[in-house]
Amino acid sequence: MGFLGGGSQKAGGNGSAGGGLKGLVRRKQVDSAHTMSGGGGHHQLAKELSVLHLIAIGVGSTIGAGVYILVGTVAREHSGPALTFSFLIAGIAAALSAFCYAELASRCPSAGSAYHYSYICVGEGVAWLIGWALLLEYTIGGSAVARGISPNLALLFGGGDSLPAFLARQYIPGLDIVVDPCAAVLVIIVTGLLCVGIKESTLAQGIVTTANVCAMIFVIVAGSYLGFKTGWPGYELPTGYFPFGVDGMLAGSATVFFAYIGFDSVASTAEEVKNPQRDLPLGIAAALSICCALYMMVSIVIVGLVPYFAMDPDTPISSAFASHGMHWAAYIITAGAVTALCSTLMGSILPQPRILMAMARDGLLPAFFSDINKRTQVPIKSTIVTGIGSAILAFFMDVSQLAGMVSVGTLLAFTMVAISVLILRYVPPDEVPLPSTLQESIDAYTDSQESSGIISEVSGGTSKDSIQPLLDKKEASIGYPIIVEKVQEILTEKNRRKIAGWTIMFTCIGALILTYAASSLGLPSSVRFSLCGVGGTFLLSGLIVLTCIDQDEGRHKFGHAGGFICPFVPLLPIVCILINVYLLINLGAATWARVSVWLLVGVLVYVFYGRTHSSLLDAVYVPAAHADEIFRSSGDSLA
Repeated sequence: MGFLGGGSQKAGGNGSAGGGLKGLVRRKQVDSAHTMSGGGGHHQLAKELSVLHLIAIGVGSTIGAGVYILVGTVAREHSGPALTFSFLIAGIAAALSAFCYAELASRCPSAGSAYHYSYICVGEGVAWLIGWALLLEYTIGGSAVARGISPNLALLFGGGDSLPAFLARQYIPGLDIVVDPCAAVLVIIVTGLLCVGIKESTLAQGIVTTANVCAMIFVIVAGSYLGFKTGWPGYELPTGYFPFGVDGMLAGSATVFFAYIGFDSVASTAEEVKNPQRDLPLGIAAALSICCALYMMVSIVIVGLVPYFAMDPDTPISSAFASHGMHWAAYIITAGAVTALCSTLMGSILPQPRILMAMARDGLLPAFFSDINKRTQVPIKSTIVTGIGSAILAFFMDVSQLAGMVSVGTLLAFTMVAISVLILRYVPPDEVPLPSTLQESIDAYTDSQESSGIISEVSGGTSKDSIQPLLDKKEASIGYPIIVEKVQEILTEKNRRKIAGWTIMFTCIGALILTYAASSLGLPSSVRFSLCGVGGTFLLSGLIVLTCIDQDEGRHKFGHAGGFICPFVPLLPIVCILINVYLLINLGAATWARVSVWLLVGVLVYVFYGRTHSSLLDAVYVPAAHADEIFRSSGDSLA
């Protein structure tokens, strides 16, 4: 009936093959005043966080104890004295993803981070895999961090046997495992702290992070004093500043890039930010800038104190100070490592319950995980479950061999966020799902519009027909060269949205082919160069087409207005996709084999539970331009 009655579509999911495939691409609506209000809706998280809280979360989640080791390993094997440039290039690469996160977080300020953005822009199937991969990342990441705290605590208090027996690591011969009670206890403590409230837990994380930053500032100040005193011997080498060449410096950048992972934790708290449109972009940018500055200054000092080839790969900073007679500095550095690990542990456990909660809100997981405590306004049940799971894993398993799996979830999330920005700009969702309970309101609204003659021209069409005038609208192009105007005219005639969608897909395929060929040194040269040519052609053609055609006018009304706008689109997201896909391919076959098992389990959970319980199962899709009018005419809110 009318443009909504006859053209509105259900999301599918009736069990048929067609319905199942359609369900994979169904997309949800950006949380709005309608979806987040009142009756039948889910309880909301407490809006307590400001810019300072977000900076504490971002810096605390990003700067782990790895930096206290990473500088020695990368300097010895890859960068040499050019380690500072490696950190700078890696920071710039991370900033590309941060720009994409900043726009989506301010437009879609709800819990779930990359899962939430993928569900809105790409579809339910991809969003499920991203959320499932992030759950693995935070679980293994938190457990690995917790197991790294106990040896550092032991060093801080005098040696390997200095911890009390009930906290010290114990070997169990029958099971051939080393249990770590200290790691489990620390996870439980952090879990309890997160259950108290977001403001209280963030305050604690801020205090711990401040202690870590102070330790790094000590390294910078005291190291600079020693460097000026001794003449910076690490820079006076015959091999020069680039002993491994530019290639070595870039290889070092790929390694230290993972030291910047963590700022995405800021996006997971979007629903708890007082002013998300302003504070989320500022928090992400400030956290990443602080981390990059600290990394670079520490690397400048350390590679200057000791020649890169003489660095201790295990304790580079402590040994650098010890070589100049400051053995006592090891205690401050170890304390910094402990506080860094504790802060990172909080940052690893914080996002996981919120992703579980978001997936449960959407019906893809049991409603148990979406419960929010009315007093503390945090997802206590999800927090307790994730805390217990991480504590058990930290107690029984040495997860160091699984550490590579942590990177898969993050890089997949970074890639999908960049793709989501392209979709938002060029093909934003033109239909939004409404609950089937509003079918009567939809029909009544359609009748009223038809009787007034407003939509008589598209009566009886589909919801896609209702947006046809937008697709066919020809805008004047002022100041463009004639050739670009001609291209624009041709593209408009052939349906700009469809061309943009296919172009985004082929651009992603080109990035995959190019990075695979560039990384597969074992391939014959002819095959490798041919694949590089094909991938590069797809990538470059996609960039040119997306640059020439107009971005969708609907992007201005997508989500919450007034937030951060990612610059240099489409170039910036495409470069971001290229970098992240390259890093994903180079994680190694063993890592991908382990992750594939987890993803396969996720597929089974989705097929047998999530697909049939999705909140969009019976949703009715209507043109986005008319959704608000339907809500106002119904007087109801989304369930």
